[in-house]
Amino acid sequence: MIDRKFAEEFARDWIASWNSHDLSRILSHYSDRFEMSSPVIVQIAGEPSGTLRGKDAVAAYWKKALQLIPDLRFELLSTLIGVDSVTLYYKGPRGLAAEVFHFGPDRKVERAFAHYAP
Repeated sequence: MIDRKFAEEFARDWIASWNSHDLSRILSHYSDRFEMSSPVIVQIAGEPSGTLRGKDAVAAYWKKALQLIPDLRFELLSTLIGVDSVTLYYKGPRGLAAEVFHFGPDRKVERAFAHYAP
């Protein structure tokens, strides 16, 4: 089970990692077999399914995204706790977003799903 302390620490570090634009720090939250689903993957990575599999594929996508949005900054609005998952509700360059993170036994993110307000 995810507890409040872990969820809040993850949220703070995840936001700080993205705001630092340090790709290695961002990737430190994820397992090597990580899968990411996002409608933005279709636009930036050209993957029609909207899903990337493996840390290397996601790293290439995020590297490109950080180059395209050099002033990227996230503002955490709320942290929600689930069973082996955390949802972060935040404000980003596209407006409001919610990202759901599913953790493995090592407390690294194995799957993530990004959602954006229309």
